[in-house]
Amino acid sequence: MSLSTYTVSFFGHREIPNILALEDRLLRIIRDVINEHEYVEFLVGRNGDFDQLAASTIRQAIRKYGCGNAALILVLPYSKAEYRDNQREYHEYYDEVEICTASSQAHPKAAIQVRNKAMVDRSDLVLCYIQHKNGGAYKTIKYAEEQGKTILNLAAEY
Repeated sequence: MSLSTYTVSFFGHREIPNILALEDRLLRIIRDVINEHEYVEFLVGRNGDFDQLAASTIRQAIRKYGCGNAALILVLPYSKAEYRDNQREYHEYYDEVEICTASSQAHPKAAIQVRNKAMVDRSDLVLCYIQHKNGGAYKTIKYAEEQGKTILNLAAEY
């Protein structure tokens, strides 16, 4: 018998004001998701403040509330030199590191958006912090809406 997997992806602007206030809210949401589902995959990138906050908060929640039922997965758009040079550290921090096949074959300027769409396609829930109606994160959330994904915008609460 295989576990039922619930997948959550995270997208937000590169710079987030009042990031510490957001951390508590995000921790509660992640805790609830871990407690409500048999197995949870958390998909993150490494492209700004929100991604970094999401990864550290997920790691904290897994330590605090997880019982082997959650994984923090870094999804890279292509193999970056920083990853190649620091693979051991990446694998110590993230449970898995993936290189998105579709985006690794795309033009470098389009790779992040291609990766983001692939993450959305895998997701049951999209957590975001979107304040501006422009940029890559906003485009990704518009795509998630078109796909009928459940979206929770944490910026709407502040």
